[in-house]
Amino acid sequence: MAKASKQAPAPLAGAFDIAGFRAGLLDWFAASARDLPWRKTFAPYQVWLSEIMLQQTQMDRAVGYFERFLARFPDIASLALAHEDEVLKLWEGLGYYSRAKNLMRAARLILREHGGEFPATFEAVRALPGVGPYTAGAIMSVAFDEPRPAVDANVERVLARMLDIDRPTREADVKRRILAAAWELVPPQGGRAFNQGLMELGALVCAPRKPDCPRCPVSAHCLALARGTVALRPAPTARPETIRVDMACGVLASGGRVFIQKRRPDDVWPGLWEFPGGVLEPGETPEQAMVREFREETGLLVRPAGKIAVVRSSYTRYRITLHGYFCQAEPGQDPQHGHSLHEAVEARLVRPQELRAFAFPSGHARLVVRLLADVRLEGFLAALD
Repeated sequence: MAKASKQAPAPLAGAFDIAGFRAGLLDWFAASARDLPWRKTFAPYQVWLSEIMLQQTQMDRAVGYFERFLARFPDIASLALAHEDEVLKLWEGLGYYSRAKNLMRAARLILREHGGEFPATFEAVRALPGVGPYTAGAIMSVAFDEPRPAVDANVERVLARMLDIDRPTREADVKRRILAAAWELVPPQGGRAFNQGLMELGALVCAPRKPDCPRCPVSAHCLALARGTVALRPAPTARPETIRVDMACGVLASGGRVFIQKRRPDDVWPGLWEFPGGVLEPGETPEQAMVREFREETGLLVRPAGKIAVVRSSYTRYRITLHGYFCQAEPGQDPQHGHSLHEAVEARLVRPQELRAFAFPSGHARLVVRLLADVRLEGFLAALD
């Protein structure tokens, strides 16, 4: 493996003991590293998959998803040839579904342009869909042991405290300063252990709240600890305003089956399945919104036939309250052949137990759970046969 071409960052402060920092961190990591499945072999495909999952997911949750995903798609070729619905279903609950779509796109590119072998240069990895500078650096250091930094949120927090940076890490010049420090710190040999150790330190010891400074193996190098500013670092940023959204949807039955539709590629939650519905307009009740949205999205006229549940979910800064209803078609409406698709690319009538095979946005997925547990479901379906 060719040595990574190192940038020319500004050096750390002259008094900073780089050798001591490296030694303390590496000794601690050797004794404290968590037993994670992608650390068994450091296979590039597995490291890549883990890094994509961990972009927006806590480690404890990611491990289970990783193991299920790898059991079904053990290599790049199997992922490249997979059907999107199956990949999205395995991803269901992780959120940010563009990550799963980019995994498929990248796998197909690797199969086409690299013969199915994961690329081994930073430039080629960086060119994969869904791979940014941090992810490419992490893959190159962890999978290929390159001396290249991998600066995630954990590393940003550690270095913001080590250097006692008094400005938010989101600021561009602060990010550049932290990256420059990371370049200085990563050793010319052993980038894999060093970067994993730095990320592990942020996850297990130098936590966002209540950092365990007495247990920190590099506390002697921490300016924030020396100055009593640990609790103030990283410097806080203004939280984005929370937006609350009320929505309603309907579960329409016909012939013992329920109606679902697949979202457009250019829409929110592209490629996922849903029950027709949408956002309440000013002055509308949830029932009125469900009826209106059903008509606008499918052309079908329906009426409410009982409330299933109210479920809540979050998406970035949005807090969504979803009102779910049983509904039935008005006389003369044919859910099987008489619908039109204005907000979707596909529609199906499926048996309730088949719903588990489809990937839904989190609110609709929660509604599916409530629907299948509802004692009224069997009678509702029977009444409309």
